[in-house]
Amino acid sequence: MKKTTFLGVAALTAATGWVARAAWGIPTQMGASRNEVQPYAALSPRYRDRKFHNTEPSSNFTPAAPGADSGLLKSLASRGSAGRPSSPIPLDTSAAPVDAGDAAVTWYGHSSVLVEVDGYRVLADPVWSKRVSPSATVGPARLHPAPVPLPSLPAVDAIVVSHDHYDHLDLETVKSLTRSQKAPFVVPIGIGAHLRRWKVPEERIIELDWNESTTIGDLVLTCTEARHFSGRSLVRDSTQWASWVFAGPKHRVFFGGDSGYTERFKNIGQTYGPFDLTLLPVGAYDVRWPDIHMNPEEAVRTHADLNRGDATRGVFVPIHWATFNLAFHAWSEPVVRLGTAAAEAGTTVVIPKPGGRVDALAKTPGSTWWEHLS
Repeated sequence: MKKTTFLGVAALTAATGWVARAAWGIPTQMGASRNEVQPYAALSPRYRDRKFHNTEPSSNFTPAAPGADSGLLKSLASRGSAGRPSSPIPLDTSAAPVDAGDAAVTWYGHSSVLVEVDGYRVLADPVWSKRVSPSATVGPARLHPAPVPLPSLPAVDAIVVSHDHYDHLDLETVKSLTRSQKAPFVVPIGIGAHLRRWKVPEERIIELDWNESTTIGDLVLTCTEARHFSGRSLVRDSTQWASWVFAGPKHRVFFGGDSGYTERFKNIGQTYGPFDLTLLPVGAYDVRWPDIHMNPEEAVRTHADLNRGDATRGVFVPIHWATFNLAFHAWSEPVVRLGTAAAEAGTTVVIPKPGGRVDALAKTPGSTWWEHLS
């Protein structure tokens, strides 16, 4: 065999092996099929034509949207450097307090948070895997490690999911929590089908539609509206997406999960607010998809809407930034813009390191730890 032929066969074999490794486990990662979801989703009045819908329709992805800093190809080429910090992201590896507080949150990166409300603990959108992708070798990877091992978390009272995108619902994390925790998974309607496929016991699955609630002791968890979409494959919107209200006897926390700005947040504020603590997404925005991810200025506006027009009430902790490079903006741009907008509105913002805990009632100012990484 000629040397060039041998090298060609070797390269083809290596490429085939890489593709096989990249594709390994993808069907399981994708979760339930639309047909498996359908019997549960069809119970919702918001499910029409085999899909869920936003109250305010969202515009489609626009590659050359007016206001884009550059063309899509140029943005893709510069994404790697712009979307990463200049040096390693510092972590806070402190252990959780023995007793849950009245209104506090520990941010583990992206949208993964451990919320404390009147002595209860809610783990929301937990993602501990290296990548947020159906593939273990291809797709957005972490910019920092998980601050603490998942099994080291304290016992929680509920595990909440906002929607089924890979950066909010992670198979390996679900498997680990099924083993290490006893709490129910409280999810938007349709997502239970993914959990059933992944062997979560039926008695630990609670599915809710918008404005439906479940109670765990004195804690009320309410599924509320968001402006987003869902899907773990080419099929979109077969499961519901949501934000969440966690209400104890004395304190309330709002968890935004992932959403574009919507006037519907004013209704949520009037019905369920005001809030001691809001956890709102500030990253992965772009003018090419303006309606599904809010920008920092819209997040400040949302905080005010949720607090019945009072931007100065409560504490705002930003989520959905710093951990995965999912857009074209610079790594720290979300919190830089957030700081400016919050100062103008009089909103108290605290930005913890990944793993850091914020006590909303103490209103202790956070450091500007991200500045030297910009």
